[in-house]
Amino acid sequence: MISYGRAVLDLADELLDAYADVFSAPPWNEGEETIRQFADRLQADVRRRGFRAAFAQSPAGVDGFATAWLTQAPFPDGRGYPQVAAQLGPKRVRELLVGALEIDELAVRAYARGTGTGRALLTEITADAPEHRAWLLTSRLAEDTVATYRRLGWHEVPALPGTETNVVVFLSPNHPGRPR
Repeated sequence: MISYGRAVLDLADELLDAYADVFSAPPWNEGEETIRQFADRLQADVRRRGFRAAFAQSPAGVDGFATAWLTQAPFPDGRGYPQVAAQLGPKRVRELLVGALEIDELAVRAYARGTGTGRALLTEITADAPEHRAWLLTSRLAEDTVATYRRLGWHEVPALPGTETNVVVFLSPNHPGRPR
């Protein structure tokens, strides 16, 4: 199911619970402060242009969710954005990311992994991405996550020489700027 804008806040507590369950575990190991920051960010993110959330539910509750919005110009400078900008350079950031659908969070509880939940969430949330342009970033240290995105057909954007960090930028399977 997909929800746009502030309507997602009806599920805020369940999304926070799923976020905490997923990201407090390895390899993320996020603490209470970072988890609380997600709750605060969600309140602000729902006001972003093009915000949407997809979520999978079962009798157990929210099994997983994804949040996304349209990346605006100028390119943001908080969180992992400076690393992305340094690795890609201003020209590729403009061409590949600005105006594209940015997948901010994808969280799938351990019991729902391997069931197609992550694939379904990514497919649903990117279904109406402008000109098939969607992107996300993750940590290179999350090897299983990186492997999953590759298996699902997402394309890693190579970093400019000498700018590699632990951040990996992926373009959606049908992004027109994907590496060939």
